[in-house]
Amino acid sequence: MTTEAHTHGAEELCAAGTAVYSRALREGRVKVEDAGCAPCLLDFGLLHTDPDDGQWLCPVPPALVLPGLLRGIEAEIAHQRRRESKLADTFAPLMELDAQRAAVRSTPMLSVLMGSQRINSAIAEAMAASSQELLTVQPGQRPPTLQTSVLSQEQQLLSRGCRMRTLYQHTARHSPAAVAHCEQLRGDVEVRTLDEVTERLVLLDRTVAFIPANSDRTVALEIRHPALISYLVTTFERLWRLATPMFPVAAHQPPAKGGVTSRQRTIAALLIEGHTDAVIAERLGMNIRTVRVHIAKLATTLGSDSRAQLGYLIGQSGMLEPDPEPEAEGRPEPEAEPTP
Repeated sequence: MTTEAHTHGAEELCAAGTAVYSRALREGRVKVEDAGCAPCLLDFGLLHTDPDDGQWLCPVPPALVLPGLLRGIEAEIAHQRRRESKLADTFAPLMELDAQRAAVRSTPMLSVLMGSQRINSAIAEAMAASSQELLTVQPGQRPPTLQTSVLSQEQQLLSRGCRMRTLYQHTARHSPAAVAHCEQLRGDVEVRTLDEVTERLVLLDRTVAFIPANSDRTVALEIRHPALISYLVTTFERLWRLATPMFPVAAHQPPAKGGVTSRQRTIAALLIEGHTDAVIAERLGMNIRTVRVHIAKLATTLGSDSRAQLGYLIGQSGMLEPDPEPEAEGRPEPEAEPTP
């Protein structure tokens, strides 16, 4: 038997299906070919094959068919709701990350600055916008021309009521240019020194920092990432607590244990670690001739004839052990550089 295309929706019962089902209810069954025009009856489960004769279809009461269909729909709804809940849980942390990203300014958190002019311009712009604090670490000796160029920028920052703290190495105490630079500044400015400091650091308002990215400082990083800024601030503060105020500058420091000065003790500690004269000079911001003068004085004081014996005698002397008594006024001033 040829039938026309069955085009109504899956949840609909067509007129032909209604007619065939009505007949099946009246007569108790219908032939298979008579139901060919209404396949929806089989899809709904309203007709099933007669177990005694496969050529016939028997009607199923709609009161039995409907609950079965509804249970399938309810199961599908429950499945979709579980899927909905799982998707929501999966996407929740991603949405939180996106919300955090949206809350942060679009300013790049790490920028590479190429060339001294670009670096100095970026630092100058950040200083001009600063309204709270400037923290700097200055290893070695800054060229006098650089000190002159930044003097006005630092003074403008101080004049706006900002605070300035700078860490130099002890050698800066004997640099007329460095001392003159510090003495010219007016405002809330403090300068301290250490034997060793980190690489150069410029940190403004605890929001932006500049550090070198190569050995000759012709490439720098501009950092705005909060976690990195926090790390740099912590490093600075810890060094600051260990440092000695630069003013007033003491011309000489009394010798420490056994006629060995604190500077010579620092050099002795680096010698014990196996560093060469050149490395010691670089780390302490001194010229290599001055380092060798200190080493020669150590050798004379300890009665050493060779570098190997000097290392042994340093270890035996106890000069590198901490002082048992607290130092007066927090920390003694370093001695003046010897004349090579």
